[in-house]
Amino acid sequence: MTDEPIGLPSDGRVVPIRALDLRVDPAPHPLEQANAEAIAAHWVREQAANPALYNGRLILQRQIRHEDAEVRAIGHEASFASFLWWRSQSDLSGACHLFGYPVVISGDGALIAIEMAPHTANPGQVYFAAGSLDPSDVVEGRCDLGGNMRREVLEETGLDLMTAQADTRMYASYRPYKLTLFQIFRFAEPADVLLERITEFARRAHEQEISRAVAIRGPDRTAHRYGLAMLPILDWYFRVPL
Repeated sequence: MTDEPIGLPSDGRVVPIRALDLRVDPAPHPLEQANAEAIAAHWVREQAANPALYNGRLILQRQIRHEDAEVRAIGHEASFASFLWWRSQSDLSGACHLFGYPVVISGDGALIAIEMAPHTANPGQVYFAAGSLDPSDVVEGRCDLGGNMRREVLEETGLDLMTAQADTRMYASYRPYKLTLFQIFRFAEPADVLLERITEFARRAHEQEISRAVAIRGPDRTAHRYGLAMLPILDWYFRVPL
């Protein structure tokens, strides 16, 4: 069983962090080993409902700890099928999921997000361009969160975070067994220019993962079909001066 993270509020409240240590254990994930048959059966059902799903590899955490503003985690390489099965369970205690959110802000102050395409695992949801850590993000046994965020934004929007002004601060938002780590990236262009760039990139992409780009200008939780991890960040950004 996996314990809850220590020292993080469980209501999604945004807290600053100063350091990360995201270790990857080369052994198989205990959850994947213990539930192999159930995971395989669940994947058959998921793929029958959505044949476009791909059973790739990702890093699924076994343990997350927070102490003295430092997040420490131990993850294992696992299949996407294992992740989908895990997140469908009412009891999530067999694992935990840590991912990075690159919070893209336009020159006129809008948050730039994407709406996922119908064939993806989160159809119609609106959130920042992001994805789970995967084996390509592992460097010398630890996850490179910054590299993951840059890769995901580039793949889904065509925007290069290296051309943005990156805030050196990082933040965490935790809900039971799911931890969002986020950083702010400010682009000089206004929202309409960024949306046009993303739209053109998505139109030309070989595999279109997104339906459209979205400019968010207020904290209304009902404005879009937001992923749950978005809500605390919306509250924080639009109510707390940066």
